[in-house]
This record gives sequence, C-alpha cells and structure tokens, in this order.
Amino acid sequence: MKTFKLTIPVIFILSFLFGCRSENPKESDTPTTGEITISVDETFKPVVDSEIDTFEKIYQYAKIKVNYRPEAETMADLLSDSARLVILTRKFTKEEQSYFEKREIVPIVRKITYDAIAVIVNNANTDTNWTMQQFRDVMSGKISRWSALNGRSSLSGIQIVFDNQNSSTVRYVKEKINNSPLAKNTFAVKDNPSVIDYVSKNRNAVGIIGVNWISNREDTLTHGFLKKVRVVALASDTAQTGEYYQPYQAYIAQKVYPLWREVYVLSGEARAGLGSGFISFMASDRGQRIFLKAGLVPATMPVRLVEIRSENIKITK
Repeated sequence: MKTFKLTIPVIFILSFLFGCRSENPKESDTPTTGEITISVDETFKPVVDSEIDTFEKIYQYAKIKVNYRPEAETMADLLSDSARLVILTRKFTKEEQSYFEKREIVPIVRKITYDAIAVIVNNANTDTNWTMQQFRDVMSGKISRWSALNGRSSLSGIQIVFDNQNSSTVRYVKEKINNSPLAKNTFAVKDNPSVIDYVSKNRNAVGIIGVNWISNREDTLTHGFLKKVRVVALASDTAQTGEYYQPYQAYIAQKVYPLWREVYVLSGEARAGLGSGFISFMASDRGQRIFLKAGLVPATMPVRLVEIRSENIKITK
C-alpha cells in the first residue's frame, strides 16, 4: 500500500501529439472485422469484459484488445493514438475537443450506461448509514475518527482507500467536495479488488470503488466481494429523515442514490471501423441488456421498476 498523493492529470502537449500521429494509417478493419485496441476505466472491467466477449462471439473475425487503466491514462491512450476508443465517466474537455477539430475529425461521444460510486466498510463496522454531508466531511478530513460519526463506535481513526491516485473515483469525489484537497488520511492501493481486499482486512478503513465490482448479483465474483465488506447507504442533502439508499440499480436509475455517474464511450475514429461497430453494439438492445444484467442502468433503452424491496431492487426493459 502506498500513501495517497493526488496528482493532477496532465494532458499531453497536443501539438506534439498532432505531429506524432500518422495522417493516413493503413487500417483494414470494418465495423465487424479486424483488430483494434481500446482503453477502459478500470472500474468497468467486469461489464466491459462481458460486452467484448459477446461481441466477439457474434462477430468471429473481430478482435478487441483492451487495456484497463486509471482514467487519466485512459484518455492519454486515446490522444496518443494507442487506443481506438475509450470508456470513462466524462466527456472531452475543450482542449481535447479542439485537438480532434484541428485534424478535421468529429469525435464520437456516446452515453452508454449509468453507474455509481460505492462506499464500503469493514464487516465489523456497523456505521453504514451516512448523510451526504457526513460523506463530504469524511472525504475532506473534517471528520477523521469513527467516533465523530457514531459516539458509541469503538473504532479509531478513519482510513480512506482509493483504487489509484489518477482514477475516476478520485476525480469524482474531489468534485463532490468542491475540488478541495482530500483528507490526509487517504491512501491509494492498486485497483478496485485491492480496495475491497484492504477494507476487508482493516476495521478502520472506508473504501471507494466503482459499483460494477459489486452490482451483478448473479456473478460469483460479486458474491465473494459482498461477503467481505459492507456497503454504505447514503442520504442525499434533500432526502427526508431515514431515507438512506444503497447503490442498487433502481436507485441509480431514479437518481435517489446520490453518487451516480454517467458513462461514455469516446472515439476519434475518422471512419466506420471496428470501433464504430463496437460502439453501436454497446448502444444496441443486446449491448444494453448486458449492462442491465451487470446491475448498471442502460442509457439507450427504456427501463421500468419491476420489484420494490429495499434489499434487492431490480429494473428491466
């Protein structure tokens, strides 16, 4: 484990990248054939693995190589032409948009699903109902001991654990605390499974992960993770007393769980290649059903609530 030190992602000097890119690469892929490399925010590894596996089974002459990275590295791959497309939780910045416009390319920005940030604690910790103000106070360091959340708690100093110092979870949480510095008692490990493992072994820890790692209730990996930790329920600033929500699918869809996110696929592909084909697949009915099964919320097809129970709320098309 290493001490967390926030670094601001630095975009590559675009003029340098512009000079390094090939203007007329010899590309032979089509929307359903060929081979490409993509880069994906590591918080979405479980569901993107499923999307790629299904796509390649349908289109047997298509091969998608995927690199799972922190958000900052993911975007750097796209700008350096190391990835045909990227999947992450933000759109292009003005500088990134301008980069493609200078090349006379209209970049693709497609919302494909909704997910959330999950807050997890050790199984021995019973403080699992937080208000958003308490969440912000913990993340910013205003609250640094468990006894400040619950005067009867026998736990000591809070340890905040993220996956990576350049991840989307770090950026998202910083936005929630108005881009103030994160608490000094904050650490980064390696990835989302490492966060879950650390929290499961440390009673004072609170972990921040992408919900996709614990959202698919039919997946054995998810069941294993959920046995190791507790998931915190959050109340929004406008919620009535006692209205705490865990990051269940329906609560994300209704946006009553406060830490929900939009997920985008971004591409600078200048023609209809395999990247465009994979984007179309993820946005299609079949691709959206994969997100649905994974416990996320589809972005391009209508959904409806089919069961209202606090312990297991689901949505369907």
